[in-house]
Amino acid sequence: MEEIQITQLESAAIFKKTNFPVTLKFDNVVYKIKPKTEGMFKSSSKSQEEKIILKGVTGIVFPGEMLAMLGPSGSGKTTLLTGLGGRLSGRLEGTITYNGMPFKNAMKRYTGFVTQDDVLYPHLTVTETLVYTALLRLPKTLSHMDKVAHAEAVISQLGLTKCKDSIIGGPLLRGISGGERKRVSIGQEMLINPSLLFLDEPTSGLDSTTAQKIVSTLWELVNGGRTIVMTIHQPSSRLFYMFHKVLLLSEGNPLYFGRGEDAMSYFSSIGFSPSVAMNPSDFLLDLANGVVDDPQEDQASIKLTLVTAFKTNLLDVVKEELQRYDDSEDHQKIQKGELDRWSNTWWNEAVVLFRRGMKERKHDSFSFLKVGQVLIVSILCAMLWWRSTDIQDQTGLMFFITSFWGFYPLFQAIFTFPPERMMLEKERASGTYRLSSYFMSRIVGDLPMELVLPTIFVIIAYWTTGLKQSPVNFFSTLFTVLYGVLVAQGLGLAIGAMIMDLKSATVLASVIMLSFTLVSGFFVQHVPSFISWLKYISLTQYTFKLLVGSQYEEGEMYHCGVVDATCYVHDFPAIKSVGLGGNAISVVALTIMLVGYRVLAYLVLTRIGVTKK
Repeated sequence: MEEIQITQLESAAIFKKTNFPVTLKFDNVVYKIKPKTEGMFKSSSKSQEEKIILKGVTGIVFPGEMLAMLGPSGSGKTTLLTGLGGRLSGRLEGTITYNGMPFKNAMKRYTGFVTQDDVLYPHLTVTETLVYTALLRLPKTLSHMDKVAHAEAVISQLGLTKCKDSIIGGPLLRGISGGERKRVSIGQEMLINPSLLFLDEPTSGLDSTTAQKIVSTLWELVNGGRTIVMTIHQPSSRLFYMFHKVLLLSEGNPLYFGRGEDAMSYFSSIGFSPSVAMNPSDFLLDLANGVVDDPQEDQASIKLTLVTAFKTNLLDVVKEELQRYDDSEDHQKIQKGELDRWSNTWWNEAVVLFRRGMKERKHDSFSFLKVGQVLIVSILCAMLWWRSTDIQDQTGLMFFITSFWGFYPLFQAIFTFPPERMMLEKERASGTYRLSSYFMSRIVGDLPMELVLPTIFVIIAYWTTGLKQSPVNFFSTLFTVLYGVLVAQGLGLAIGAMIMDLKSATVLASVIMLSFTLVSGFFVQHVPSFISWLKYISLTQYTFKLLVGSQYEEGEMYHCGVVDATCYVHDFPAIKSVGLGGNAISVVALTIMLVGYRVLAYLVLTRIGVTKK
């Protein structure tokens, strides 16, 4: 017990001072995008003018300073913050350096980024959320106990002790408050003891008291030598004067950069001062919108005046500050201290992600609805096909099993990646883990539900219907169903990863599976040649063929006709269309699909959370 307390005290001491101070410089940052044209008649690329979002923004933030970026909606605050955080794709021009070096993947180990929307797992508690983050993001040189102690230290430092055993919650699940959720998001980034912390509107949607607590917490972090950059919409007067530096933007143009306490005097010096005492941030936002006391003044001309005044009075001062800073010493520091890209081994990542996923989805994996659905369908099969030895009934049963266990896992798998897209983007952008370890943990984590339920179904349906009562035939049928389930799951994973929109993915999956079902040879024995090629990529066709092969052999007879006559099984229409031979080919084809669909899903996921240059 004493050892744990000592470890927690050591962990808490780590957060008092950063190990690696970082100076952030950005010089003449310009960001352009080409607007997307919609509709049938698209204009030529030459006629499409690029839209400039950021128009030459310059500044510098030293360790121990907190920069607040203010401006109305659409002014470019979040775009600039994302660019400074190394997460902006597209045409970003200008120079952004961290201790004199451009952004690299290893820099993610020193950087924390808190998005405006708190992306958290709703069913995990505060402690579980931070502990799993610690296990994933803290280096492998620390023991499991040390990482847990780090998480406990962050909980204590951010004032989350009272709610540490409460679940995070979500829109339809009651959990902790908005302020506590925001502090949990900050805590996730604080675990790595970041040198540089970015926050996108951390006080948005919070009352003034809670916002004060958040910024006060950030103030304490700044005192530890960290560099903090945030966007903030409309801070109170108390919050405004806590910022060391303020950057005011209007339509991508900088209107002010400097000390927060000097902002009002600067605008007074160029002829803009409020007629009554007011919150400085309110006054600055009015100026950014081109609003002054005289309603006759043109807003566009006011903005132009302020932009010109900044270039005339402040830009040279800011440029001089950038030139005075000598980053050669810090450059050497960061070169010497550069770390590997990944904090932990692949295996450790996969194990932690597996445990976290199972804990988050345990309420859903074997839910009453899913288990009840499978039990009801299996009991219905038992009643409808009770001890039936008719070959028509038996082939109908096998085709129903093929169809049901094609559609069911397919639609379950579609819901795997789309709901987790935001979390995957957040954690991959911060370098939390490898995509391969996440993908494998997700696949393995879903196996119990994907395999247990069809096994229960086969056990109930097989022995109550008229299928061959032999262990060999039973296990052959069970293997075929489970193999078909895994292939259908892979198809669902690929569709879900490609579309990432549940409604569209469901429609596409329905069309694909219905096409596979129709060409599989049960409903239509003579498929036209121009469309018959579909059966060669139909998982339904191969699964049905293997199920038929698990019950019948070449040369086997069955009773047919009104008299006591016998016919060959392979001549029965539904069986003749698929044949009794070539089961090995079916296994190989399903194996190719099993691997291919998952590889496709993985390759599609590689685009998520990666900044495109």
